[in-house]
Amino acid sequence: MSKVLKNFLTAATVGALLFTAACTTRNTETTTTTPSGGDTTTSAEATTGGEAAGGEFTVAFVPKIQGIPYFEAMNTGGKAAEAEIEGLTWMYQGPTTADPAAQADIVRSMIQKKVDVLIVAPNDPDSLAPILQEAKDAGIKVGTSDTDAPNSVREVFVEQATSQAIGEYTADTLAKAMGEKGTAVIVSCGETAENLNSWIKIEEETFASKYPDIKLLPTVYAGEDQNKATQMATDLMNANPDLNGIIGQCTTSAPGVAQAVRDAGKIGQVFTVGVGTPQAMLPYLEDGSSSGSILWDVENLGYLTAWAGAQLFQGKAFEATNQVSDKIKDVEFRDDTKELILGPPLVLTKDNAGQFNY
Repeated sequence: MSKVLKNFLTAATVGALLFTAACTTRNTETTTTTPSGGDTTTSAEATTGGEAAGGEFTVAFVPKIQGIPYFEAMNTGGKAAEAEIEGLTWMYQGPTTADPAAQADIVRSMIQKKVDVLIVAPNDPDSLAPILQEAKDAGIKVGTSDTDAPNSVREVFVEQATSQAIGEYTADTLAKAMGEKGTAVIVSCGETAENLNSWIKIEEETFASKYPDIKLLPTVYAGEDQNKATQMATDLMNANPDLNGIIGQCTTSAPGVAQAVRDAGKIGQVFTVGVGTPQAMLPYLEDGSSSGSILWDVENLGYLTAWAGAQLFQGKAFEATNQVSDKIKDVEFRDDTKELILGPPLVLTKDNAGQFNY
């Protein structure tokens, strides 16, 4: 409601409006199950579209997959932003498997709901690009987070850390554990995930340029299935007796490959490094089946995603360096690529992984 309008309202009208507002359960969380994906979680019943009054707006985030610790931690961060950013309603829904078609259905449903801002972590960036165009055509602000769709109309990519930093860490850490010689393989997740493929490219370049005595086998893909990653790593060890290094490229394959080494009784013979969540990786870091893990503060990534959505809705430009909250400071924005980078990656060890609750 504008200040000008407030000046012309009578006291009785103001009282009536306040009574109506008091009856609105904005902070009541509701969860509904949809046929094409997981549950939809939102903390506002009446402000799910671009028609909301009083400066209220909805930022909808569609992750690659709902229900795994990584994206649930992002959701926690988004909810924290909702509690602190005036007018913001955070909506979160993703498919129950890393299925591009199911994710596309959910994105279309968000367009039909007329959310104000739509941010997606695409399973398949190329197939999702036309749907993001539909969202823009419908007047919805569009962004990506966690993984990008660089050839789409997205206005910002909220990035956890640079691909260079992540890829170099995983390759360098694994090479060191292997004694800079032997045979290694990457167990990734989705074949079309932009973020994973960008990290793999850096890893391949790092091995080729710095570690000529390490042979890198062709990358394999386990989807977002930890058990499948374990089985694939087991099969690879059986088929390649000289295999002594494995990268778990995502938060499901990282613990999966470490579990395979543990199950095979090859701790100290086959080394693993991964991109894994702290609680999932802690037992493997402790027993040595993982030689290192890298991540970032995932809850902060969720908060930054919501904050970026608020900036888009409010028409505020991103600065070269952004002060987002008391906890999230000096966030770099690269105007040429529209990347909003959370910060340097977090190296997880057996000493610090227990400090996180996800």
